[in-house]
Amino acid sequence: MTEKQTIDRQKLAHQLLSLGALVLLFALLNLTIFMVFTRRCIPNTSEGMQAKSIELNAYLPFDESSKITDIDGSLKLEDDLPVIDGAAALYPVFSGFVNAVYPADSVHFDGENFTPDSALQYTNTRGAYKGIVDGTVDIAICVAPSEEQLAYAEEMGVELEFTPIGRDAFVFLVNRNNPVDNLTVEQLKGIYAGKYRNWSQVGGDNTHIAVLRRNQGSGSQSALLNFMGDTPIKTDYFSFLGRSIGFSFRFYVEGIVGENAPNGGVKMLSLDGVYPDVENIRNGSYPIVNDFYAVTRKGETNPNVQKFVAWMLSEEGQAIVEGSGYVGVQ
Repeated sequence: MTEKQTIDRQKLAHQLLSLGALVLLFALLNLTIFMVFTRRCIPNTSEGMQAKSIELNAYLPFDESSKITDIDGSLKLEDDLPVIDGAAALYPVFSGFVNAVYPADSVHFDGENFTPDSALQYTNTRGAYKGIVDGTVDIAICVAPSEEQLAYAEEMGVELEFTPIGRDAFVFLVNRNNPVDNLTVEQLKGIYAGKYRNWSQVGGDNTHIAVLRRNQGSGSQSALLNFMGDTPIKTDYFSFLGRSIGFSFRFYVEGIVGENAPNGGVKMLSLDGVYPDVENIRNGSYPIVNDFYAVTRKGETNPNVQKFVAWMLSEEGQAIVEGSGYVGVQ
């Protein structure tokens, strides 16, 4: 073999090694992007759950296979039926109300959505509050509104009335493998205010705290703002890194998401040493409990609106609240 052939072979070997190193580099980069970014965005629930935050057809009224609490109410409304809407987490409750009080032909579901002529609707918290103000919804079953939702009602000259009909715990969630099981209320506020950026500062491992938030106007985001009070929330620009902390309502985590994503791998934290179960909500020991309401327009002229709301506070109505996994107010 000539000297030139030897040099050419050495050059080829170097080129192949460089090419292999480049391929390996891109493979590692792709894996890193998947593990840090893409994997967090892959939903592990069904298409219906992804689109609606809840499987609407799993909690339909007048359906033998429905998961709602099935009670035959003593109140029966036939005419001038109030249109009812509400939050995702509370859909099993107000669907159960409709099932108990309304005629079966008042609800129309096309397999994905409720049709415009249906007395039962689902547009989630933001849509329900807008519908109440705009007059397309008569009763909204929701938690307390955001400042923007109250401002919109004031702008439109609509005064809202709030009748508490049930309550639930506002909970904070972490990955099941996170060693932290309990936080104090002060630590939680510190996390969302940016005081604590690392789990080691609150009893965990040396990992960045990835602070997750919800869309403005959602029921849980409004609950977070109420919880924080005058303490401003700091934006976490590195929420794609580290171990996450998020928030929701207890029943939505246990009763709705838990059924649709059994391997979701999250756990609810205890606060001040108290776990958010039904008993601790009822006895008042869990520190963050939110009422949810039947929201109506003040001066409502349809008498069936007040009849229906009053029935929600009856023994039958409260049995549906409790049977749906919440705590009644009576």
